[in-house]
Amino acid sequence: MEQSATHQTCRISILETSDLHGSMLPIHYANNQPNEVGLAKIAAIIAEERSKDQHVIVIDNGDLIQGTPLAYHHARLDNEPVDPMVLGLNYLGYDAAVLGNHEFNYGLDVLRKAVHESEFPWLCASIVDAASGEPFLGKPYIIKQFEGGIRVGILGLTTPYIPNWENPNHIVGLRFEDAVQTAKKWVHILKQQEHVDVVVVSYHGGFERDLVTGEPTEPLTGENQGYRLCMEVEGIDVLLTGHQHRSLAGVELNGVVIVQPGTAGVTLGKVELELSLSAGKWHIDAKQSVLLSVANIEADMKLIELIHEYENKTQQWLDQPIGKLTGDMLVKDPMQTRLKDNALIEFINRVQMELSGASISNTALFDNISPGFPSDITMRDIVSNYIYPNTLKVIRISGQDIKDALEQSAQYFNRTPEGTIEVSASFKDPKPQHYNYDMWEGITYKINISRPVGERVVMLEREGKPLDLKASYDVVMNNYRAGGGGNYAMFQDKPVVKDIPTDVAELLAGYIMERGTIEATVNNNWEVIWD
Repeated sequence: MEQSATHQTCRISILETSDLHGSMLPIHYANNQPNEVGLAKIAAIIAEERSKDQHVIVIDNGDLIQGTPLAYHHARLDNEPVDPMVLGLNYLGYDAAVLGNHEFNYGLDVLRKAVHESEFPWLCASIVDAASGEPFLGKPYIIKQFEGGIRVGILGLTTPYIPNWENPNHIVGLRFEDAVQTAKKWVHILKQQEHVDVVVVSYHGGFERDLVTGEPTEPLTGENQGYRLCMEVEGIDVLLTGHQHRSLAGVELNGVVIVQPGTAGVTLGKVELELSLSAGKWHIDAKQSVLLSVANIEADMKLIELIHEYENKTQQWLDQPIGKLTGDMLVKDPMQTRLKDNALIEFINRVQMELSGASISNTALFDNISPGFPSDITMRDIVSNYIYPNTLKVIRISGQDIKDALEQSAQYFNRTPEGTIEVSASFKDPKPQHYNYDMWEGITYKINISRPVGERVVMLEREGKPLDLKASYDVVMNNYRAGGGGNYAMFQDKPVVKDIPTDVAELLAGYIMERGTIEATVNNNWEVIWD
């Protein structure tokens, strides 16, 4: 607070984490190598920001308690202690957290326990008790009051699209309401009844439209309503966002400053407000948002020590054998794995088919360092190969959609003038996108990469007959692909026959543990050729 005889000013910093997904330590769990992520690094930045400014608000924007082996081990195998991520937020003195969609992944008992253990409130106005209509976790906002009487209202909102993903048993008795309509109601209350000077909306959701042109960037399902919140809800000063795992800062939309800090704690979002007192009322004179990177930041060693026991148990679990393999599922050459049917991809597809009931499946080799499975399989081997927190969806698509998807994948390959095969520019620039090349089970196909793009599928059959391009088929794939991610527009807006919201890595591990021993098989149902 600065003060003169006639003028008072104040600066407030709002710090945001979002989509931490259980990321506490700066490591890759696949191999324990260093990684520039995690709440332990974020902690050091928060401490630095607090040392510079006494007016600091710290908010977590959701998807906190799920996503790493640490989080999984606690939720599923050792849930009695305080949730490790909650322990971290308690230690750091967070002001509030917002419910994310992944907070429900382990069921309401695990979620309620984490909320009970929290020394901060959890906020969400848009998830209500179905019977009473009251917000699920009580009061959906907090008021922070600072020197000089400045009142800052923070309202929590969550994407209402959760019933499209979540196990119905995990959301019994809850109703998910439109974020925009909910915001209109509660922002009005904050302004007219609570008389706040600043309205901050912390929304576990992202943007459905291009921030510059306003053009839709995805199907307007209501999953992401950030653009509408800025354009249609009067009175919002700051919009903290997440869910999409984007890195957004330095942008104002209709006068609302926005920020989104990526995922896993790679950055801390910061909004800085400058206010002044005029005619007895505080006004915002300037506002800006930035992202503070954790790269080269030393982690908070006290926080690491607080979760030391959790981590030890997790590491022991990761290295415990979960099953055995007969045959060969090693990845010796990633390009060869993508050129001809192989045991690892076939296994993942067959697990997806068996657990979902679908008779057709696709999956990908996500990167070029996936090692495959050794003869003695551990949980660490699972997370080394299935590196993303994907879930599964069964969608109903046409034979033509399948063919179009194969043509999209076929663009992955390019032939050099020397006749060798390489990854095409569209799949490696500006970043490698190996995860966007799919391989299928349940159909028989052949791709000839000597042919022009769009004409490379030279054989496509189902049960020994040409695939009927007009018929409908139920296909299981990861949720990212089912939503059209990776330029697979043919999958967008298709009927969802079944949603399996458990992480695929967990499904693979459970499948192996249940059987004890798995066998490497290759039925050679597909191949890539060139003349």
